[in-house]
Amino acid sequence: MDEAIKQIEKSNIDLEPEVMDAHSVRELLSRYAKAKKLVSYGETMLAAKLGDTAAVARTTGVSVGKAKAAVDTGNSLKSADEVRDAFRSGELSLDQASEIATAENASPGSSTELLKLAQDESFQTLREKSRKVVLEAEQHRGLAERQHEARRARSYRDDLGMIAINLLLEPHVGVPLVNRAETEAGRLFRAAKRDGNQEPFERHLADAYACLLSSTGSTAKACKPELVVLVSHEIAKRGWKEVQEGEMCKIPGVGPISVESAREIASDAFLTGLFYDGTDLRHFRRWTRNTPVEVLTALQLGEPPGFDGVKCTDCGRRFRNEKEHSEPHVAGGFASTGNLRWRCYGCHQNKTAEDRKEGKLTPPDPNAGRGPPGP
Repeated sequence: MDEAIKQIEKSNIDLEPEVMDAHSVRELLSRYAKAKKLVSYGETMLAAKLGDTAAVARTTGVSVGKAKAAVDTGNSLKSADEVRDAFRSGELSLDQASEIATAENASPGSSTELLKLAQDESFQTLREKSRKVVLEAEQHRGLAERQHEARRARSYRDDLGMIAINLLLEPHVGVPLVNRAETEAGRLFRAAKRDGNQEPFERHLADAYACLLSSTGSTAKACKPELVVLVSHEIAKRGWKEVQEGEMCKIPGVGPISVESAREIASDAFLTGLFYDGTDLRHFRRWTRNTPVEVLTALQLGEPPGFDGVKCTDCGRRFRNEKEHSEPHVAGGFASTGNLRWRCYGCHQNKTAEDRKEGKLTPPDPNAGRGPPGP
């Protein structure tokens, strides 16, 4: 261990990234990352053995919160052999190991798929999948009651004197508020853009929340439902009882909610039947730009049979996702699910810029394929 520390110290002394090319930087960065993963394993297992969060925080120089996370991860790894082995060999970071071990403890056997996912996908994608596994397992173990007890609100002032508000709300309560605010912020953003104001979307979102909280928001109708709850028909047929194996009662892209909450929402809601094993919408093609409402509703639920909602195909974010044509519609691309991708606003803008640079936004020549004009 002492020899390894000396070698890393020497590498740090010799490190001159300003004279390195991009390839060399990536190579050396990957080595530092591997070393960090190996060190994280030792820190985590020793922290769990010590068990004293305050002592761990002092020794490692991190916050008490991060020290507690290390202790908790070390304890959860004791019953997750496959995850522990991957972490020990440097295949996983501490954050990856923590997410996968938590999922494995909640749903034994889930780590095999998640370990493969960790090698191929971003951490955000792995975290989302791991937490989905945990929530679905906990749905039968009093999840709704714990969520209800966890609700809270607090406010504080920052260094600029700004008022920060932190809210923890149950999914079926928070999602409509978020959707309403984002719809209003979108309206404000578009109006400001027409007037030449290029302020970031987050500022308009802050204005939208302020309007909602002060009850002075726009009365404009949203173009999509504020809340979608997906409930297996069998649950309703049984009289809105428990969720059984293979069934779902959840908000797409968010997670499970209690059957009681879903029943209360359904008593005053528009009900739509979805038969995902019927017509395969991937074979649907349309040449006009608009998308039929029934197709749009199905698309926003996400891919069957999981129906986990939509996320950006590039970065995995679920914030401000927009439909985008892989082959631009203006150049003749179909308005079909096979040609549609969901991208967040930033990735959509980047894709559009790339298409424009490559000349893909030029309408097709109406005379292409025709012979020369007659005499």
